[in-house]
Amino acid sequence: MDTSEILNQARTTIAIETDAISRAADRLGEDFIRACRMILESPGRTVLCGIGKSGAVARKLAGTFASTGTPAFFLHPAEAIHGDLGMVCDADIVIMLSNSGETDELVRILPALRRRGVRIIAVCGEHSSTLAQEAEAIIDSAIECEACPLGLAPTASTATMMALGDALAMAVMHMRGFSVEDFAASHPGGALGRRLLSRVSDAMHAGQETPRVAPSTTVLQCLLTMSHASVRGVVVVVDEAGRMQGLFTDGDLRRLMQSGENRDELMDRPVSEVMTANPVSVRPETLATEALRIMETREIDNLPVVDGDGIVAGVVDIQDLMKLRVL
Repeated sequence: MDTSEILNQARTTIAIETDAISRAADRLGEDFIRACRMILESPGRTVLCGIGKSGAVARKLAGTFASTGTPAFFLHPAEAIHGDLGMVCDADIVIMLSNSGETDELVRILPALRRRGVRIIAVCGEHSSTLAQEAEAIIDSAIECEACPLGLAPTASTATMMALGDALAMAVMHMRGFSVEDFAASHPGGALGRRLLSRVSDAMHAGQETPRVAPSTTVLQCLLTMSHASVRGVVVVVDEAGRMQGLFTDGDLRRLMQSGENRDELMDRPVSEVMTANPVSVRPETLATEALRIMETREIDNLPVVDGDGIVAGVVDIQDLMKLRVL
């Protein structure tokens, strides 16, 4: 087989699956809306059930629902008839995936679900099937043909089920008003969670670790304070109430020394005369990514952290933010 034949087969597969998904999207209607409302209004969980390739799709969709605000889990139908059906509560919604709607393992648990009043959503390609007849909402996943050259391997059918399941999960997510913050809360361990959850307060030097000086403090005394502080190269200038008046850094000092001013006179000057007044600052609750953006934009290494009343809460250093691994 030459390269053109290989690529043609690949493109044909994608074209068939794309067409199947597009046709399924065109068929969405009242049953899809009913399914969304069933899930949204349910006091229970959403149970995804399927076997074989449909089971693999169901398992993936359970994860998608769970990570986007809908408590969900996967139930293997073969295990369900041997005790795992006890995992399903009467208030749960069960979404069953079957291309034919006659999958034996699914059909066998329908009577038990019916007796308990469990509501069922069917994702299947046959409206006259046993599964469809038992379902309260039917999401039509019918296809014209599989993408498999032999017409045997589930390809277009599973791709369509996956797309319809994702569409259902995303529609419910939208109806629920699920936010970026909500998403991060369920993904705390990954890079995304760190970016969306890490705050300045997680990295800042607070309390006694914050190098604070009064406006009357000399430049020399500021240097001594810098050298003994846990965060080097910066002091925050505060008034008697602890409100920020300015910021003085080792970079400010270098620029002053390059100005040609007498060094002894410079060291005796009060910091209020040479500090940066009203410097940019952040709150403890500011996202670490936002603090990093400010530092990179302004080409600075430190940011004072103040509360809502302007009281200095701490200092955050760019190296400490980098340790949070939010990039």
